[in-house]
Parts: sequence; structure tokens; C-alpha cells
Amino acid sequence: MDFKDYYEILGVSPDADEKTIKQTYRKLARQYHPDLNPGDKEAEEKFKSINEAYQALSNAEQRKKYDELRAQYQRWQQTGGQTRDFNWQNWTAQPGQQADVRYATAEDFEDIFGEASPFSDFFTSIFGQTPGSAAGGGRARTRAPRKGQDVEAEIALSLEEAARGTTRTLQIGDRRIEAHIPAGVRTGSRVRLAGQGGPGGGGAPAGDVYLVVRLLPHPDFELEGEALHTRVPVDIYTAVAGGEVRVNTLDRPVMLKIPAMTQSGQSFRIRGKGIPKKGDPKIRGDLYARVILVLPENMTEEELSTLRALAEKRKSRQPT
Repeated sequence: MDFKDYYEILGVSPDADEKTIKQTYRKLARQYHPDLNPGDKEAEEKFKSINEAYQALSNAEQRKKYDELRAQYQRWQQTGGQTRDFNWQNWTAQPGQQADVRYATAEDFEDIFGEASPFSDFFTSIFGQTPGSAAGGGRARTRAPRKGQDVEAEIALSLEEAARGTTRTLQIGDRRIEAHIPAGVRTGSRVRLAGQGGPGGGGAPAGDVYLVVRLLPHPDFELEGEALHTRVPVDIYTAVAGGEVRVNTLDRPVMLKIPAMTQSGQSFRIRGKGIPKKGDPKIRGDLYARVILVLPENMTEEELSTLRALAEKRKSRQPT
């Protein structure tokens, strides 16, 4: 019987806490799930291995027994001992003992792999038979219809797509599906595509696909809640005397009135030009335009002379 290093299989350290083990397992399970890798036997075996490692390490008693076995087995190897000569009898489960299996039971795996147990001889020898296996149960069972596996995938959207909603064609496993993304999603939003996941067993409905949204950075806007923030360049003439400037929005440009004596850094609110409210796309947040003072381009010598004269005149009025 071959020893299995479950920590190496999951890629975690032996002192990893329960949260780290669980997070790592979920990440790997999504990556190698057979529904996302149809016909890939290597991914299927990897999926079985990471599941088995998680089942062993997610139960405190089983992990304690495994850690003691692992430590003794490593000492045996360091003394030059061979695997075939290791005394496995000290670690063999008692007759009739069943392993504690959670989250993914043998029955769950039958929907993916058929009736063959997905657990290795090493696992069942150390921890006992898994629930529902022929050796553990001893009788056939009638399988109830089981909903198909849910699938989670990330989708990257531009700010414009998030504001207006969009439709994307996605490749999920060996299938292409149309995904309708509602307006108002944010980074971390989950969009459910009902019935687009793994096929159900025994006539049960298919699972769902959950798209986790990630918004891409935008060169002009920053998102804060339902509000957008942008910067608008204003020349010194307009800032001093007042006027109008063009402000880009996610829809189309608008003209913003700048009052006289506007300071750099001052913000102006443009109502209804932000992001739609979650669950109610008819309500939109606001856009905040922050003034950035800039020098006019291609100033003439006459303009420069006038500004110098004004500056000197103003300086002369300053108290000494």
C-alpha cells in the first residue's frame, strides 16, 4: 500500500489551520472539477486526490491519526525503511469502522464517477469504509435523484458594462452559454444562471452557474458605492471668470457650469450619472467632477504680458 501525503496533495503546510485547508480545497476543486474538464482523466484523478486529502484533514480525529501515522512513516523512511516493510497493521481501521466523510460523500461522487469508490485503498484502510460503499454497507441502495453540480466562474466587466448590463457568451466546460448580466453589478456580485451547471442525476434538474463579477479599472472614473468620481481639467480663465466645461460620463458628455472663482480640488455633483442601484436599475447614483486647474495651451505673448502686468499690479496691492 502506498503512503499518501495529503498536505503535499493540497499544497499546504502540515501546520495549516482549518480555514486555510478549506479555502485551498475549494479553489482546487473548482479548478479540477470534471464538469469543467470533460474527458480529462488527469483532472479527474487530481479531483479525486484533493477530495480525499480534504476528507482526511477536515475531520479533527482523522487528521490527528493521520499526523501521527505521517510522523512515524517519515521516521521509518529516514532510517532507510521500505514502504513494503512498514507496519501498517498498527494504523488499520477496525472492522466495520466507517470514515467520516463530509461535503462530498461517496454518493455524490457516483454522479460523477459511477459506482466505483473515489477513495484509495490507503484512505479506506486507515479510516474505514466510506458511507455507501459495497464493503461498508453490504447492500445495494436506491439512488434518489440528485441536482447537478453548481459551477462558479469569474467574469471581468468594464464599468460601462456594469452600468448598462450586458450579454456575454461564455465557455463553461464543453458548453457555450449566453450569460445575461443585469445593470448595477459590482465587484463581488454573484450572477446566477439557473440550470446551466452540471447535469442532474436520476432525472433531477441541472445545477446552476454562479458568475462572480470583477470590475476592471477605468482610466477616467472611480467607483464608490453608486457614485462615480472623475477629474475635469479647467483652465485658469474659466476658473476665475466662470464658464462651462465638457465632462465625460458613462453615457455621453455633458456641459458643467463653473462659477467664478472656482478653486482647484472643488467638486461638483452631476445627478443621475453614476451607477444604477443594485436591484433597481432605474435609480442611479451621482457623478462627482473634481476640478483640476490647468494652464491654457498656446498662450500668446500678448496674453502672457497681460498676465504679468496683472500679477505685478496685484503684488503692489499686497501689504508690505
